[in-house]
Amino acid sequence: MQRFLYEPEHDAFRDSVRAFCEKHIAPHHAEWEKAGIVDRSLWLEAGKQGLLGTDVPEQYGGGGVKDFRYNCVVAEEVVKVGGSGVGFTLHNDVVAPYLLHLATDEQKDRWLPGFVSGQLITAIAMSEPGAGSDLQGLQTHAHREGGDWVLNGSKTFITNGINADLVIVVARTDPDAGARGFSLLVVERGMKGFERGRNLDKVGMKAQDTAEMFFDDVRVPAANLLGKEGGGFVHLMEGLPQERLSIAVVAVAAARKILDITVAYCKERKAFGTSIGSFQNTRFTLAEMETEVCIAEQYLDRAVSEHNAGRFDIKDAAMAKWWTTELQKRVVDRCVQLHGGYGYMLEYPVARAYIDSRVQTIYGGTTEIMKEIIGRSLGV
Repeated sequence: MQRFLYEPEHDAFRDSVRAFCEKHIAPHHAEWEKAGIVDRSLWLEAGKQGLLGTDVPEQYGGGGVKDFRYNCVVAEEVVKVGGSGVGFTLHNDVVAPYLLHLATDEQKDRWLPGFVSGQLITAIAMSEPGAGSDLQGLQTHAHREGGDWVLNGSKTFITNGINADLVIVVARTDPDAGARGFSLLVVERGMKGFERGRNLDKVGMKAQDTAEMFFDDVRVPAANLLGKEGGGFVHLMEGLPQERLSIAVVAVAAARKILDITVAYCKERKAFGTSIGSFQNTRFTLAEMETEVCIAEQYLDRAVSEHNAGRFDIKDAAMAKWWTTELQKRVVDRCVQLHGGYGYMLEYPVARAYIDSRVQTIYGGTTEIMKEIIGRSLGV
């Protein structure tokens, strides 16, 4: 079924993004996986090519176009070259809205030019060793001392954690205010008391620097408070729909990529004197996956359109996130099976997709939390 989400200007942008990915990501990703981190030079090159901050106003060097379809193009093309370690979606889709909607003019002047150029890599620190999806269980805290916030605590599973120059930290600033007791503080590289832990050894996404962070009496200037004091929980709730939509975009693109690879493999691979694609079980399996991925693409396109129109809410995001990521996991698993023994070899894209996909149903809110959100919206 034809997709109608993108217009000629998006197609032209896709051509440039695809060329960038083929030249600057595909040839180097294997070495980044061995190193456990993407080279910072990639971010600078992405900045030069206009891949960062397409919705950031032109006065700060951005593209100046508020249209999430451009974000989708970047995410999809990175997926197509297997760039699971490249943290552009976190930077563009998750962090950018916080800076654009909450930052003061002075903060935008300080941070956005570097954000767009790739000189300032960003991250957001929510999860803690004892609190993941339950944001109200966060223990990292800060209190005012003169012109500073004094920040203490720790975070874990932080995407872009080693490379990040700016980290939006969710901290409890009023222990007696419940959900209204959280604020967002921007911690910058080099602040005394801010330390990175180890680059975490994950099942997949080996090139993605996912780190622990520790804050020991870090003095964060009051000028680095992002948004309203005590408004952190509300700000997070406002930002989560786009974050979850971004994850859904990656999920559908990844499912499509691996399905297409598997269809080609099934046409070429021979067993018992004929291609394995000629077996009824294989045809039925491929038919089921093709149908589900096609449906997911149509739903995703509508979700992106609704988001651009300002009508995409928390419930919509929860449905998109849980269903597409579970689909991705299911499709990749079945494609591994169709590849047989070769599907278990990491030299094959399907094997790498298998280990990279598993986290999709966990970060950004687990599938179980997504279903809880949807269920509550139904009044049950």
